[in-house]
Amino acid sequence: MMDQAYKEKILLRLTDKVEAMIGKIGDKSPHVAREDGVYDDMRHSWWTSGFWPGMLWLMYDVTGKETFKDAVWDWDAKLEQCFSEHPVALHHDVGFQFLPTAVIKHELTGDKEGLRIGLKAANYLAGRFNIEGSFIRAWNTENAVGWAIVDCLMNIPLLFWASRVTGDPRYKHIAVRHADTFLKHAIREDGSVCHILSFDPETGVFIEPIGGQGLSGDSAWSRGNAWALHGLSIACRCTGEDRYLQAAKRVAHYFVAALPEDHVPYWDFRADAIDGEPRDTSAGAIAASGLLELAELVPAVERRIYAGAAERILFSLSENYATWAKPEHEAILLEGTGNKPADQNINVSLIYGDYYFAEAFAKLNGWNHRIF
Repeated sequence: MMDQAYKEKILLRLTDKVEAMIGKIGDKSPHVAREDGVYDDMRHSWWTSGFWPGMLWLMYDVTGKETFKDAVWDWDAKLEQCFSEHPVALHHDVGFQFLPTAVIKHELTGDKEGLRIGLKAANYLAGRFNIEGSFIRAWNTENAVGWAIVDCLMNIPLLFWASRVTGDPRYKHIAVRHADTFLKHAIREDGSVCHILSFDPETGVFIEPIGGQGLSGDSAWSRGNAWALHGLSIACRCTGEDRYLQAAKRVAHYFVAALPEDHVPYWDFRADAIDGEPRDTSAGAIAASGLLELAELVPAVERRIYAGAAERILFSLSENYATWAKPEHEAILLEGTGNKPADQNINVSLIYGDYYFAEAFAKLNGWNHRIF
């Protein structure tokens, strides 16, 4: 399906595509591109603001081209301004914002400002920890004081990183307790995952699962399952704890078994009638990168199971959902779904789908700076 020549070809395509995106996107902070192929420009405090600069750092690391580094160098400083200008707009997604900007900048270049900003974000994330419930609060709205969401499994790597660079285990302790809370309440026996967990914020008592961006509290929102698969694999890599590996494998098995014939997921695996339901290419890209992560954690005899599943997803995304034949299009992947229950951003391009697609192909070509 995908030999090494094909993987290298796609990486070259990505290099050309992302270079072209620099000229088109400029200083925008993209989230969604619709039918016209033009990415929007969101405020820097928006949760997706780290993915475009993250893609630039990724491509710089893979290719060594200064063009990418020059375009991305000051993005962490731009995002840091949100702490003073938009403090109530920031929440648990500071991991998504500062891991692919400040943290990778420091890791790749030794930049001390990147280190300072990354630790500032880690301190902010740690400050959202609810001691009674052992979870990191997700959003800042009044109704969400006791809410934690599956996406945060991809933000806690910021805390694992902070423990590593400071030698302070407290960050790691918070990350582990949050991950364990999701093992207990969010991941079902069959490997499916819910989006939101609701707790009493005073007592920490678990109340119920909530559907959120999935169909319902007992459905299986595909991007949420992808976040869990990827995030638990990272938690295993960062801690060496087998419970995270086993949970990641269980989620992976559910995800792969639920895929349709072309290996690209619908937005929720338990939608009532699949015919006519939208796909979510971003969920496919996130899961594929996570499967490659998982493949490196298992014995060699198992590795092909997860790596093979990742490659089948990526091949279908590249051949059937990419914009290679649309050079005017600013995005890479088509047919993403943002929030189907709210009727928001359906059949669009999503910057995080583009990021994880590029990340997965970077991994297939030997990239090993695993910031997420």
